[in-house]
Amino acid sequence: MDLHLSFSNGNITGEGNDDVGAFAVKGKYCAASAECHWTKTYLAGHDVFYRGFREGKGIWGTWEIRGQSKGGFHIWPKEAADGESTSTTALAKRPAPPLKVNAPMRRSLTKTAGPLSRRRRGSTGPS
Repeated sequence: MDLHLSFSNGNITGEGNDDVGAFAVKGKYCAASAECHWTKTYLAGHDVFYRGFREGKGIWGTWEIRGQSKGGFHIWPKEAADGESTSTTALAKRPAPPLKVNAPMRRSLTKTAGPLSRRRRGSTGPS
């Protein structure tokens, strides 16, 4: 997957492509809660809805194609091996340049307790 995201003034925008095809991204984020949600719209057809939380340099969450399929995801900045910086800014702290990310599907995220489930319950996790 090739994904470029921009975070500015509470808005998420981006574009990319994967095995399904080219897509555009549009959504929102909240810096205070680190929560974000967006829609990935494939140029040739369907939408995929995402909801997640920023943790460290990545975003964890769930995706859904309404009435068809759902699962978990984790995206993070691409490594700096190609000369690009992996530095990111906290959501909404200030506008950030587009990020290149790797995004494998993580089906087990919705079945096991983890960072996303702890945050939803309001826990900060183990000390």
